[in-house]
Amino acid sequence: MDVESEQRPLKLYFIPYLAAGHMIPLCDIAILFASRGQHVTIITTPSNTTTIDSSLPNLHLHTVPFPSRQVGLPDGIESFSSSADLQTTFKVHQGIKLLREPIQLFMEHHPADCVVADYCFPWIDDLTTELHIPRLSFNPSPLFALCAMRAKRGSSSFLISGLPHGDIALNASPPEALTACVEPLLRKELKSHGVLINSFVELDGHEYVKHYERTTGGHKAWLLGPASLVRGTAKEKAERGHEKSVVSTDELLSWLSTKKPSSVLYVCFGSMCSFSNEQLHEMACGIEASSVEFVWVVPAEKRGKEEEEEEEKEKWLPEGFEEKGMILRGWAPQLLILGHPSVGAFLTHCGSNSALEAVSAGVPIITWPVLGDQFYTEKLMTEVRGVGVEVGAEEWSMGGGRRERERVVISRDKIEKAVRRLMGGGEEAEQIRRRVHELGNLANAAVQPGGSSYQNLTALIAHLKTLRDSNSVSSSMPPLH
Repeated sequence: MDVESEQRPLKLYFIPYLAAGHMIPLCDIAILFASRGQHVTIITTPSNTTTIDSSLPNLHLHTVPFPSRQVGLPDGIESFSSSADLQTTFKVHQGIKLLREPIQLFMEHHPADCVVADYCFPWIDDLTTELHIPRLSFNPSPLFALCAMRAKRGSSSFLISGLPHGDIALNASPPEALTACVEPLLRKELKSHGVLINSFVELDGHEYVKHYERTTGGHKAWLLGPASLVRGTAKEKAERGHEKSVVSTDELLSWLSTKKPSSVLYVCFGSMCSFSNEQLHEMACGIEASSVEFVWVVPAEKRGKEEEEEEEKEKWLPEGFEEKGMILRGWAPQLLILGHPSVGAFLTHCGSNSALEAVSAGVPIITWPVLGDQFYTEKLMTEVRGVGVEVGAEEWSMGGGRRERERVVISRDKIEKAVRRLMGGGEEAEQIRRRVHELGNLANAAVQPGGSSYQNLTALIAHLKTLRDSNSVSSSMPPLH
């Protein structure tokens, strides 16, 4: 590759899946590429542009219309994060299938050097193959989770065998419907030029990088994270996701600053997980019994009537509980909260983004997985890396809207015990804190020049430029007769 070609930026299209847990990390990765001088365009729908900061040089936006009327949705409902029930979720899913045509039309008129698309798009492999555009897949799961998903089941559906750490027993068996949905997407992912992972080698482990590539026949895994660390300033962290918090950032940080170091429990279950009032009440009682102060993010209900929302709150809140901490209804600046020295633990659904952000901030976690890949990520955090404790969740939901009643309600006693294990002092808690602090330092070093993720991105950009130039040469050669 000559100097001129090496200096010419790549023209890259990023297509994030329409769910906050997929969109935010892929947009962070897009910013990483743009910050290294590549020409990046993010393709999404109008309502999802608020999630993306397009003010950076070399970062551009292209919107395609979401087919709301075709699938029977009101205007503005264009992502799973804005879905209130299973019926709406299904309609969003149907709308995503119809995005192929406008995206293909755009790419036919404006070819790219490479497309980086979420693996969840069922049509992306056919589209890029038809247009002869190289594709990289983005998978929001940790590499450990991908290896576990592909691994053989042991004597029971809970047992995963053949991993570098030996057999690992999940706390719940994946629903058959989930497996049937994900496995074809994972097979198509292997047709890409590689998979991008928002993690870092020191967390997932060099042994899992080798295991993945060996068991997939050489499919390349590029670990580029934690991409959230591209948000360097307090303003960038506060505006990540571009949602508006019900409490001002200054008020939140001022409240946290009045607390002792590592004394506050942060509770957040993302935008897709919801619980019955019975489970919320047990959760509140368990936290209250542990005697810790807290910041608890409760997703705003998508119900439409304010008085109904108020009634819902009163059903599960113990009397006087809210005065003992801070409850945020809606969105919260998670990166700023986790980065505050008063936060001593994170009670989380173990979504891959939340778990990674906690590790990056050096905050130990209490794992309460609910759906998707969260039961796999739980084992990475607790058994493999030892940076958290399990609350004992055993119910694997398919997700998509509010669950009126859990089959198994986790008791306040279990919740209190898990909180006290991390925040009540003792040797176990200190060991966990030491491990997560060390991993946090490694996470921040990974994205700096010379770090593992920084070097991976450098190598990936060079690889894509070589691929671009070889394609240019082959396309300019006369046909053989």
